Amino acid sequence: MSTATTENRSFEADVSRLLHMMVHSVYSDRDVFLRELISNAADACEKLRYEAIATPALIENGGKPAITIAADPEAGTLSISDNGIGMSRDEMIEALGTIARSGTRAFMEQVEAAKGKEGAQLIGQFGVGFYSSFMVASEVDVVSRRAGSDEAWRWISDGKGEFSVSPAALDDAPGRGTRVTLKLLEDAKTYAERWTLERIVKAQSGHVPVPIALVEKPGAEPTPLADGAALWTKPKSEITPAEYTDFYRSLAAQYDEPAATVHFRAEGRHEYTALAFVPGSKPFDLFDAERKGRMKLYVKRVFITDEAELLPRYLRFVRGLVDTSDLPLNVSREMIQDSPLLVAIKKGVTSRVLLDLGKLSESEPETFAAIWGNFGAVVKEGLYEDYERREQLLGLARFRTTASGEGLRSLKDYAAALKENQTAIYYIVGDDLARIAASPQLEGFRARGVEVLLLNDHVDSFWASSAPDFDGKPFKSITQGAADLGLIPLVNGDAQPSAATSPQVDALIEAFKQILTSEVADVRASDRLTDSAVCLVAPDKGPDRQFEKLLSAAGRLDSPTKPILEINPHHSLVAKLAALDDDAMRNDLAHLLLDEARVLDGERPADAQRFVERLGRLMVLSLK
Repeated sequence: MSTATTENRSFEADVSRLLHMMVHSVYSDRDVFLRELISNAADACEKLRYEAIATPALIENGGKPAITIAADPEAGTLSISDNGIGMSRDEMIEALGTIARSGTRAFMEQVEAAKGKEGAQLIGQFGVGFYSSFMVASEVDVVSRRAGSDEAWRWISDGKGEFSVSPAALDDAPGRGTRVTLKLLEDAKTYAERWTLERIVKAQSGHVPVPIALVEKPGAEPTPLADGAALWTKPKSEITPAEYTDFYRSLAAQYDEPAATVHFRAEGRHEYTALAFVPGSKPFDLFDAERKGRMKLYVKRVFITDEAELLPRYLRFVRGLVDTSDLPLNVSREMIQDSPLLVAIKKGVTSRVLLDLGKLSESEPETFAAIWGNFGAVVKEGLYEDYERREQLLGLARFRTTASGEGLRSLKDYAAALKENQTAIYYIVGDDLARIAASPQLEGFRARGVEVLLLNDHVDSFWASSAPDFDGKPFKSITQGAADLGLIPLVNGDAQPSAATSPQVDALIEAFKQILTSEVADVRASDRLTDSAVCLVAPDKGPDRQFEKLLSAAGRLDSPTKPILEINPHHSLVAKLAALDDDAMRNDLAHLLLDEARVLDGERPADAQRFVERLGRLMVLSLK
């Protein structure tokens, strides 16, 4: 072939950086490359099946979908071939020369820090599996012919920064599909041996939906390694946990083990089979702004799309598929979006996933706790978005509380521990668990043994403020409105502190109202403070303190609501302030106490310069 027809190109900067890490053995488990190439081949066959629905001529020649692994131990080469959709020249450049998926930079950061199998898990998660070939190969040669095309193309690279693309002779190219040939490194020659290939395929790719055959040396007859049978069509009793795990890894492109598996067949008005997995670790795209799900839709075992919304967005971490025979094979994107059948399937699959998670929370609480630790922040989005299932989701929810220690508590646990005269489920929201656990607003609740939910996920402000209830008890923020703790007895049996304040404290509160009138809505005595002198709370109406901060940061609040400053009338500092007869110092101390309350609330003093000046004056007086 004339070199004049060969085009040399450089990889994108991110690809070059990735290849450098691959070549320098970032991963200890190099077997991953074969699983990735087989998955790519299976995807190509599935895409051909789908395109052939509209254009049957694409599969008239080339036989049924199949993947062939051909080894040449003497030459030290290994090839993986498929008769799938294939690639055109432009598709080849786009697919093999760039990383088009989002999250590349996040992948780079994680992959550099990862070691061993943790690093191997990241390959599939970020869609860069093809490049894992360079962990075992000094050169990768790709020949591809798109189905229905009379042109074939060759892509070659040594993984050191450049690749070449040139026309390939048709007699050296597949009739359709792609062949990837690896020139194996000296320390990777075992990947051309039969026993190694059999072991990897059966362990990692035994349930891809395309048959796999092995040609152990040139001229040998193909040996079947996998039959391409759809795992989800088999009875659950015939499927082992290892087979479920293998299929999950193939389907989800992850290398952990599923924490939970949901497999069922629905019959009746609508018939479909669903196989869903809850991952054992967080997928990289868990908090993707688009919040897309990762469930695949099949019709009569033919892959249709992975963009059908088969689960609500708050279950987007679930990986799996739904296969139905009630839709036509030529279903359009518009039909998918508007299909009443898919609405019914979504409802059925969602209910079953949540039901099985509920059962798991009862039968295997430790397993469920791990699932909640990974995905609870996402599931709680449903408390805000899915009113129909709110009660069910509240039953699943687990929380850190003032009584949970390092563990988690359910709302059922909370309700069972309600104190005498307690009329609400109390919570506090913030972005730092340690800080909110030490908030002064908690003091009066602790003194009475009243449990408080410690909510530190961003979504908590949204669902908790929408005023749901559980077991007839409303949710109430302890940083908003009056605490109303007077009727709940103290833990140690002491008498309730007197609600009445001395005339001196009343006068101090009135003075503070005048001094701070432009900064707070009110100053009042507190029944929630026991150790601290002051705290800030939100008025009864409107958002609580944390929700207001989120709205303000998002530009959804024109002007923040003035907080209420609560003063502990029984605090020694307050008593001394009440007896102070120095208007200038009282003015300084009023502002300093307000800034102290802001700091305890995770904020900064409103005016840093004036704060320093006031503090300086106070220090001078204390040193006299």
